[in-house]
Amino acid sequence: MNKYTKLALGILFDALGYVSFLIPGIGEFSDIVWAPLSGWLMTKLYKGKAGKIAGVISFTEEALPGFDVIPTFTLMWIYTYVFSKEESAIEIKN
Repeated sequence: MNKYTKLALGILFDALGYVSFLIPGIGEFSDIVWAPLSGWLMTKLYKGKAGKIAGVISFTEEALPGFDVIPTFTLMWIYTYVFSKEESAIEIKN
């Protein structure tokens, strides 16, 4: 998957996480469904140990009230493609 496709999906998934703010009362119930789904999606977008750790962080961030404002998917993309030297080396080889 192209890294910019991952960025677009990450922004979309972060936006979906913000939906719980739009509907007071019902929004927190949506986090019950979204929290495990966001963790699973994170592990599918980013493989390996980093993806698993990010999945746990994403799940926890969505499950805890008030932490929905953190753009976890976008931050993981920045970590992977801007700050991580390991992923940059993989991109150069491909």
